[in-house]
Amino acid sequence: MIKNPVIKGCAPDPCICRKGDDYYCAVSSFEWFPAVPVYHSRDLKNWELIANVINDYSEIDLRKLPSGKGIWAPCLSYCENDNKFYLLFGCMYSTAARYHDCSNFIMTADEITGEWSKPVYVHSAGFDASLFHDGDGRKYVCSIDWETREGYEKPGGICICEIDSKTLKPLGFPKRVYYGATERGCLEAPHITKKNGFYYLMCAEGGTGYGHSVTTARSRELFGPYEPDPENPILTSYPKNFIRSVDHVVASCFNPDVKLQKAGHGSYVDLPNGETYLMHLCSRPFFPELRCTLGRETAIEKMYWTEDGWLRKVGGKLPDEFVKEPELEEAVLTPANELDDFDGDELGKHFYSPRVMPSEIADLRSRKGYLRLRGGESFCSVNSASIIARKLTGVYGTITTKLDFTPEIYKHSAGLLIYYNEQNFVYLRKYYSETLSSPALGITKLEHGEKTEFLDARTPAENREVYLRAVLKGKTFYFEYGYDGENYSRIGNVFDLTKLSDDYVGFGSYTGTFVGIGCADLMFREKTADFDFFDYQIDENAEIV
Repeated sequence: MIKNPVIKGCAPDPCICRKGDDYYCAVSSFEWFPAVPVYHSRDLKNWELIANVINDYSEIDLRKLPSGKGIWAPCLSYCENDNKFYLLFGCMYSTAARYHDCSNFIMTADEITGEWSKPVYVHSAGFDASLFHDGDGRKYVCSIDWETREGYEKPGGICICEIDSKTLKPLGFPKRVYYGATERGCLEAPHITKKNGFYYLMCAEGGTGYGHSVTTARSRELFGPYEPDPENPILTSYPKNFIRSVDHVVASCFNPDVKLQKAGHGSYVDLPNGETYLMHLCSRPFFPELRCTLGRETAIEKMYWTEDGWLRKVGGKLPDEFVKEPELEEAVLTPANELDDFDGDELGKHFYSPRVMPSEIADLRSRKGYLRLRGGESFCSVNSASIIARKLTGVYGTITTKLDFTPEIYKHSAGLLIYYNEQNFVYLRKYYSETLSSPALGITKLEHGEKTEFLDARTPAENREVYLRAVLKGKTFYFEYGYDGENYSRIGNVFDLTKLSDDYVGFGSYTGTFVGIGCADLMFREKTADFDFFDYQIDENAEIV
């Protein structure tokens, strides 16, 4: 059996495609670089991160964007006629006043891990754009054309425009073709496919909270009219009808009967043997807080086609924690090495930085066996903070690093982070204390942008390398430190891990908790900190309750 979610931690808006016997899934990355993670599988059960597509922030600039903006809902596709991969993605710059300022781009590559072309701007007609390759060689972009005008029905409609297959530029203005199938509102995430003479339009409705869902419609003509599936939604954690309110979380739609909440925003793939599987986002909240610290994750469901040509989930509409695997040879992966000793010349693919490329701030060559991190702006900055982090994929375990750092003034600090965004994080840091007239260890917390320095936890730091550790206990976590790697002392309070979630920090964040290391130099932006290793020991199979 497949156990959901198959991609844990921040991995929302999955888009699946197939090339031969290989399956690929791209997910949203928002303000984090490198951007657009792509996961690979040969059996739809075991997935591994194989690439991050966008590795040059000079082309897609995410600096000065608040959390939750940036790269939304990438559409990864493989065109057999072209023997080429296509990536269509939107960069969301602002959602103020409902304008949703988003620019959509297309990149291409011959191989998924190969060199990708430079982004080609397509349009700014809407977000969650996807690419459809028709059988005659023509290509089309569809997206949600978000309604901004007063007096017009919200949220808008799905629009389609043809693009030139060579230049990838639009051939005219997009045309609205569809307005949704339910009263849940927040129509988004369109994907077009073609099967047995029908064009199928798969969308999400209900907003990416507890009322999220997957819906479908079909038409004999690409530009419609589209007939909604009479059984919509075809997948949801909350199958009852409701009219969506302005509350984006819609906690009233929490369904205690399912493990996977917020099920929606899906895409499907037909297997060569006739089987069909759908990937979708989901969340696993703490209860009763209804806060999803790991963010929106990716799950998979077994589907089937009815005799009258509609897509259905095996076992009903609710998402399943356990799913029957396809009739494919199992491809067991080598367990990931969770101890990064920084002995290589390149940083692991699972490490990310907010808004800047890790290579801009991190150096693995200056001191062999260490990652040298150059101090940047405060971790509240939306411009250039020096943070190297990875997605949190479970809520029980330990994260440990060893730090070699000699702060000279109070504006120098380096240490270990439990980080949601620039307004919400907890930071175990080594810094220079003028009160103690020596280096010290202390903890800083940001909650909704309000800073708290726990002065009662401040302790002098010895002038040598120090081990820093975060201990995660489900809903709570705390920090420890030591000097020999075996004996640790507690420092500071016990913190609430549930608060590091989009449900708590507020509308428009959309990501998930990251854990990592950071260095700040609030004077000259040149002070460096050396980290000997990053040991990520998290139990991904432990239940979230």
